[in-house]
Amino acid sequence: MDPVTVIVDALAAGAAAGAKDSASSAVVDAYTGLKALARKRLGRQPDGELVLARHEQAPDTWQAPLALELAAAAAGQDDELITAAKTLLSLMGEPGAMTGNQVVDARGAYGVQVGTRNTQHITVSAPPAGLGQFRCGSAGSAYP
Repeated sequence: MDPVTVIVDALAAGAAAGAKDSASSAVVDAYTGLKALARKRLGRQPDGELVLARHEQAPDTWQAPLALELAAAAAGQDDELITAAKTLLSLMGEPGAMTGNQVVDARGAYGVQVGTRNTQHITVSAPPAGLGQFRCGSAGSAYP
């Protein structure tokens, strides 16, 4: 994942967490620090601070404009800003936050979900022929 995407994702996650009363003080502090670093970096861009403020209110709508402003401001080369973004994502328990990538082994899987903040709807039906029976109950599970 490129550094600008990591920064944008962290800002979106921080904005979402900040809107909840359940966010820890460490997450709130990390988000506040990240936002200050981003504001400082974007201060030289004509619309940088405006896009950052709008992104906080509507992250889905303003994700692309914020990424463009951050790229134009060379945020992808700002080690302090990138580290702050990764730290916030790590505090929030986001998978792949420290490495920026994920490794998934989905061999034999029937329903796979990769990434973060996803939604998956699964309909369970009879297993394919030859896989045996599966039963679940209060007494436990059985796999023949």
